[in-house]
Amino acid sequence: MRAITLGLVGSLLASASALSAETTIIHADRVITDPSTAPMGRSTVTVTDGRIVSVEEGWAEAPEGAEMVHLEGKTLVPGLIDLHVHLTGDPGGDFWREAVEPDEWGVVVGVKNAEKTLKAGFTTVREAGSAQHTAFSLRRGTEEGLIQGPRIIAAGPPLAIVGGHGDVSGFKPEINAILSSGYSCTGPVECAEKVRRASQNGADIIKITATGGVLSQQGRGLEAHFSDAEMKSIADTAHSLGLDVMAHAHGARGIEAAAKAGIDTIEHATYLDEAAAKAMKDNGTVLIPTLMAFQGVTERLGQGVYTPTVETKIRDVAEIARVFMGKAYRWGVPIAFGTDAGVFEHGRNAGEFALMVGQGMTNRDALATATTNAAKVLHMEHEIGRIAPGYSADMIAVEGNPLEDVTALEDVDWVMVRGRIAD
Repeated sequence: MRAITLGLVGSLLASASALSAETTIIHADRVITDPSTAPMGRSTVTVTDGRIVSVEEGWAEAPEGAEMVHLEGKTLVPGLIDLHVHLTGDPGGDFWREAVEPDEWGVVVGVKNAEKTLKAGFTTVREAGSAQHTAFSLRRGTEEGLIQGPRIIAAGPPLAIVGGHGDVSGFKPEINAILSSGYSCTGPVECAEKVRRASQNGADIIKITATGGVLSQQGRGLEAHFSDAEMKSIADTAHSLGLDVMAHAHGARGIEAAAKAGIDTIEHATYLDEAAAKAMKDNGTVLIPTLMAFQGVTERLGQGVYTPTVETKIRDVAEIARVFMGKAYRWGVPIAFGTDAGVFEHGRNAGEFALMVGQGMTNRDALATATTNAAKVLHMEHEIGRIAPGYSADMIAVEGNPLEDVTALEDVDWVMVRGRIAD
């Protein structure tokens, strides 16, 4: 009698589970499951509880109780991944505002930008530097579905040398000290401690500013900031904690030193040369080119947006920014997609594709940088970047075929992230 009762209970539980499961049936005229394969024709993708269950040829009927999404004439593409954004900031603005605006305002700005980024087709982003808790708050908000936005991999405050790019400069010394994030460091021991502090406080990845930068208020050039020993300490400590390191780097020797130290990705890499490219290839270091950032800052030259110090640096990098990624591509440097959104307007992220193709990359390779390549950088290649059974239901719909013209991704008609359809 007890066995019969337990059997009945098991059947009831199974029935209840089936009834409570949320299933969405998606019809599309074409489906790009992976950039390395040809598109499927008319197909049906079944999603249950945020996961892709099946991808079948033809338009299958929806089971009773399932939601139907009919994307006739559209191409279904894996959700796009941007490995370098700053959701909590907007472009331009006077640098002194950080002295008067509270960190919490970044969350308000970030809610707006998270939604814009998602609706532009980017279902996963890597937040590349923010105030201590702002990006972490956004990360939780999008994960729990409280706000509309992409999956967020967040760095929090970047590690920097004292007074360097990523630290604070441009104010009186006592104001610089007050505004410092607390993550500047000197020497291998202190840099290791800051990595551990970032991990303790919630970082998914460690961001460092390995060289000078363009938009900071110090004009000491764009070469290496950290010493070789400091960068190796950062990389080794992060890896011991299961964290990767992303390094803002412009100057060639700073890029080369970061790659040899074991840094995982190089952001920008403006002055990359063959020696630096070889170091990146030898060490498996991935380039995140952020071409839209260079376009965004040059669009604002001569308008009083930037200080004279910053304008000089922008003009210095403007021409090389038009060709450096093409050199890296020809030299065989691994490349993944990142834009530095926040330096330009959020929602324009997909403009990066045309710039990549303009420097010689194929349409297929450009799409791969923002799907399979980027997923691998995040160690999430079995979770995102493809439309396949078992993967997170992160998908977008566009007109045309991005494998033939990747600029089709600039106009996104429909977005699903984690199985949730964006409003």
